[in-house]
Amino acid sequence: MKIVVIGTGYVGLVTGACLAEVGTEVTCIDVNEQKIENLQKGILPIYEPGLEDIVARNTQKNRLHFSTKLDEAIVDAEVAFIAVGTPPGEDGSADLQYVLKVAETIGRHMSKYIVVVTKSTVPVGTALKVKSTIQNALNARKSELSFDVASNPEFLKEGAAIEDFLKPDRIVIGIESMRAKELLAHLYEPFVLNGHPIYFMDIPSAEMTKYAANAMLATKISFMNDIANLCELVGANVNEVRKGIGSDARIGNKFIYPGIGYGGSCFPKDVKALIRTGNEYHYNLRILNAVESVNDDQKTVLIKKINHHFSNDLKGKVFALWGLSFKPNTDDMREAPSLVIINALLDVGAKVQAYDPVAIKEAKHELGDKITYCDNSLDAVKGADAILLITEWAEFRLPDWDQIILDLKQKVLFDGRNIYNASEMKAKGFDYYSIGYQPLNN
Repeated sequence: MKIVVIGTGYVGLVTGACLAEVGTEVTCIDVNEQKIENLQKGILPIYEPGLEDIVARNTQKNRLHFSTKLDEAIVDAEVAFIAVGTPPGEDGSADLQYVLKVAETIGRHMSKYIVVVTKSTVPVGTALKVKSTIQNALNARKSELSFDVASNPEFLKEGAAIEDFLKPDRIVIGIESMRAKELLAHLYEPFVLNGHPIYFMDIPSAEMTKYAANAMLATKISFMNDIANLCELVGANVNEVRKGIGSDARIGNKFIYPGIGYGGSCFPKDVKALIRTGNEYHYNLRILNAVESVNDDQKTVLIKKINHHFSNDLKGKVFALWGLSFKPNTDDMREAPSLVIINALLDVGAKVQAYDPVAIKEAKHELGDKITYCDNSLDAVKGADAILLITEWAEFRLPDWDQIILDLKQKVLFDGRNIYNASEMKAKGFDYYSIGYQPLNN
């Protein structure tokens, strides 16, 4: 089976590589010539654990190819996945110009029946626009070729995307014909040998499922952050509250860890897009508006704690910032809480010394030379007035506290992800601040 994946960003590259891993011949397409040249050399545009190995292996076995020529690749393709960007506009709506441009190109160059699958996260109704665009291009050619469109949203977690794709807990596919269903069921058969299901449904339901899933997860995060803030006010410990509610099977223990807000490429964009869709149908999604508001506020929680500790005098203070990416095991800086925190510190004359295992290159694109970038966590704390734990990378869990204490100017720790034990930090002499639980500091 020959597959074309258009777009070599996070979703497209993972999709193409994992489909090739099970023996499918895949051509990944991108208009960015430099990106394609780099991929042909094994240089990836993103960091994702395991992705470099799987790309190299399948490229070597001649199952995975990279090209800028969609017109050539589409001729023999049986399935085309559209995985291009859908950046949000100022009003939160998804920009579909790249999706529809790809659809038009497919319509101009397809030579046989094909299933065109929207893999990008797109609003309900996008598949109909894709279908219309392809049909218009075929009409312009006076062609009677048949095709189907489908929706196949991705549910990949950054940092665990390979495992998620190869061993999914479910696959959702929106289809409009039995022919498309049979073809896509065959394509995905190797991925459901673990017994987990493929849910075939109508296309609008599949499109909505992606947004609803991310919105629900974002809601859980914002709910827990709201509860964490209340816990501090009433003297409760959110870590104990989390355990108490997480053991309830109706709630579950995932996505109820308090912190400094969600970021990344999915949750912020998808919540905004779903709110926008509601507005288009004159329906106010009140819960999601609150979810978004809570998340925006949560990114400033550490700043409020920092200002309180230092009596609003941050000018000239030096802060060691551990973690830049929005979550561990990725270099993604999109909507990262670190950016809000760093800019707030810089605005009042503070200095930042930052370290992240993989995201420094991306951070430089966002921040330039506004901050100091360090080679490791120990370098970041030298001469610092406080440590800010922003991203819970594994290597931050058991640092060399004895050396850190020697290098710090002041023993102050702001734990934005609640990964440290308050009693242990106090025993080491730290003024320790966390989210949703504030023990009395010395």
